[in-house]
Amino acid sequence: MDSRTDKIMSMRDAIARHVHDGDTVCIEGFTHLIPTAAGHEIIRQGRRDLTVVRMTADIVVDQMLAADCVTTLVSSFVGNSSAGSLGELRRRVEDGRLTFEEYSHYGMVCRYLAGAQRLPFHPLRSYGGSDLPRVNGGLRKVTSPYPGPDGEPEQVYVVPPVHPDVTIVHAQRADRSGNTQVWGLTGVQAEAVYAARTAIVVVEEIVDDSVVRSDPNRTLIPAHAVDAVVVCPRGAHPSFAQGYYDRDGAFYREWAHISKDPQRLATWLDEWVYGTADHAAYVAKLGSVRWECLAVDEALSIPVDYGRRR
Repeated sequence: MDSRTDKIMSMRDAIARHVHDGDTVCIEGFTHLIPTAAGHEIIRQGRRDLTVVRMTADIVVDQMLAADCVTTLVSSFVGNSSAGSLGELRRRVEDGRLTFEEYSHYGMVCRYLAGAQRLPFHPLRSYGGSDLPRVNGGLRKVTSPYPGPDGEPEQVYVVPPVHPDVTIVHAQRADRSGNTQVWGLTGVQAEAVYAARTAIVVVEEIVDDSVVRSDPNRTLIPAHAVDAVVVCPRGAHPSFAQGYYDRDGAFYREWAHISKDPQRLATWLDEWVYGTADHAAYVAKLGSVRWECLAVDEALSIPVDYGRRR
């Protein structure tokens, strides 16, 4: 662990230093630990012409689109989780304002793997028989250097690597040098960080080095891969951070109606993003009652007698 460098900075400083107009920005977190607060700060700072890479483009992408931050989206899923469509994303795809590069989930995983390993491409079989190669010219075929089952070289699909200018992920905790611990749904955060030129990790809390050393299996991203650590409690809302707060299902349902109406969406941005100085103000504005509803109880690992009826 690299304990010599303190990488902690404010969200405002991290975005100002590492996210620039025209950048390719990866925002990862699969249902869990979505870096929403970072997306809001990108909006506040008025970044433009971004290419956003995100496997599951959801609410935070819809918000960044409505704020005119994004011109290209690279993704394998778009939608408001189980609560409906993304109104702004749909409008921009339909009227041609958004360039959309579509992959499968595994295709995106392979792009991150190729980027993290500095490979020229990554092979996969899952595009055989798919319509995706007709709409995405980035999907190519190569001839295997090895014989197939019939003794002849076979052709396989490959995807190109992705090398974001900056990857932003959210996590439960880190130490001051950036050793980052994640548990629960881990998605492709580690691969996305290693694929990038720069990495910002947003965490619920900073812990002492001894805490990280006492539970090393939770260290998903080591310090050497991290350029900035931002402490931002509740920064993944409306998604969840296992052990810290629950998913805000009501917000997802509300968003389906907000994003459907461009004027209502613009009003929401004015009030909740531009109208809040930072994420702490956003959290306070949501109110204590809402946060009490999202509170999680302690869940201990205990032996369970599966033969006993409860």
